[in-house]
Amino acid sequence: MSTYRDRTSSHGSARATVLRTVAARGTSGARERRSHLSAPRVPTVGIDIGGTKVMAGVVDAEGTIVEKVRTETPDKSKSPKVVEDVITELVLDLSDRHDVHAVGIGAAGWVDADRSRVLFAPHLAWRDEPLREALQARLAVPVMVDNDANTAAWGEWRFGAGRGEDHLVMITLGTGIGGAILEDGRVKRGKYGVAGEFGHMQVVPSGHRCPCGNRGCWEQYSSGNALVREARELAAADSPVAQTILGRVGGRTADITGPLVTDLAREGDPMCVELFQDIGRWLGIGLANLAAALDPSCFVVGGGVSAAGDLLIDPAREAFHRHLTGRGYRPEARIARAELGPEAGLVGAADLARLVARRFRRATRRRLERYERYERAAAQLGLTPRGREVSR
Repeated sequence: MSTYRDRTSSHGSARATVLRTVAARGTSGARERRSHLSAPRVPTVGIDIGGTKVMAGVVDAEGTIVEKVRTETPDKSKSPKVVEDVITELVLDLSDRHDVHAVGIGAAGWVDADRSRVLFAPHLAWRDEPLREALQARLAVPVMVDNDANTAAWGEWRFGAGRGEDHLVMITLGTGIGGAILEDGRVKRGKYGVAGEFGHMQVVPSGHRCPCGNRGCWEQYSSGNALVREARELAAADSPVAQTILGRVGGRTADITGPLVTDLAREGDPMCVELFQDIGRWLGIGLANLAAALDPSCFVVGGGVSAAGDLLIDPAREAFHRHLTGRGYRPEARIARAELGPEAGLVGAADLARLVARRFRRATRRRLERYERYERAAAQLGLTPRGREVSR
């Protein structure tokens, strides 16, 4: 299993979000909004599990990645325990050099409302997998499990492009499209924990077949898979516009990848620029639909495809403005590229784990206090800790 390790001293802007006090909100809501401000300032590990890689890193309370390690994601055919073995190995490796207090996991799949089980992961063998319980038993520290788009949204809200936003929607463009909703400092997970699966909104009836089983899903038109599919189709047809990319891969269309298309688009290749305009337009159309339903103040676009920057974001903004309901008569949400890059999910997972560490510390302290009270009472009554009277 190949791995690499990076050590970094800084990671973007590590300034924490400053929340406004909203007196009209209920006491429990206010507590939840402020919860991250009272979390212990201890190092935690964040893990981002995608379709191709598992990345883990130690993150401090300011959102700075102190160290990160990465390895390939086990094949979908492998058992769930194989993935757990990979996660455990990475965490233990980092624990050799850092005092780890909790572990947060962002998984590319559906996670239940209790954030303990992965209900379904399209790229892994997880089907109703009790991941939190399995890992806590092996790591002996608190573990938090959440959807990877939720953790990325939290990371961007705390330390990245979403700082200061009260109503934020995160879109992650990778192999498919992930999404998350964050409102008033809380991730909206829905009744069953699976809110934000925007990639499977149907935008083209009877359109391209999606691995989910339906046709015409949004991610079939605006994602890394869509980008590569279109590039390969043009290359396979020996289109005149595809000659540059064909020359780059020696005529082997299977070697065309998303990063290659991105690099050629940056170099000005007309075909690759046009492909980004196409998926950017579909991105903007989808965002306009989400604005009609959710009315956020900001969309943050992340994931691997967002590395194209303005090649993607500019056509998305144009299409968003063109298709927005009530355009010209309503405020428009800001569309921003994620600032934390591919580490957003890792940073967010680690920060959410810090809240779990706080609850674990409180629960441990209460157990110790109860035990001490019991010991004092037992001593006064002349009982042993097992409740038997001491012989005189």
